[in-house]
Amino acid sequence: MIIAAQQKIAATLADLYEDAKYDDIRIMKALTKSILGPIRPIHFKDTYLAISKKQGEDIVHLIKENRIKNVVEFGSSFGISTLYLAEGILETNGSIITTELIDSKAKKAIENFKNTGVDHLIDMRIGDAMETLKGYAEPIDLLFLDGWKDLYLSLFLMLEPNFHSKTIVYVDNAEMHDTKRFLKEIQQTNKYHLTPKHDGKVVIINSK
Repeated sequence: MIIAAQQKIAATLADLYEDAKYDDIRIMKALTKSILGPIRPIHFKDTYLAISKKQGEDIVHLIKENRIKNVVEFGSSFGISTLYLAEGILETNGSIITTELIDSKAKKAIENFKNTGVDHLIDMRIGDAMETLKGYAEPIDLLFLDGWKDLYLSLFLMLEPNFHSKTIVYVDNAEMHDTKRFLKEIQQTNKYHLTPKHDGKVVIINSK
């Protein structure tokens, strides 16, 4: 059963990565559209902005190694990272709450989850994550941060009461300006270990 699901995930990911190859063109178009004002998430409604295959494989390993069950994801996009999360929790009997601001992206992601047969493991919440996750009160084993970077700190602080001693926070795009500011704030609390991965593109946060 698990092997069949893993095979479906692998096939879906292969198709998504094939389409994601054109992201450079889409990103240039998005930046052109935003030239008259600040860059906003809606400008990237057609782009994947996907994690790498190596990152995905490492996430699956992270989940299995730490027996992670309760996952919260900020920023699903078209669902590539979410599918890797789903592959991991297939073996831990876990579940995922994922968020996506852009309605069209979220609907496409849901379609990808259904086609892969893992939609029953995933609760997609569409809209501003600060609203869709407000009042969340369940323990979080893994918080995956890969949405709009200037919300990382606010979201972290809102969900921090749900952390426990083994909670892992996976921070993507750690090299970006807003993410660096977030990581600096977290480091200054002296409550967490910060471990860079993937040549600094990712930072893993653990409790001390």
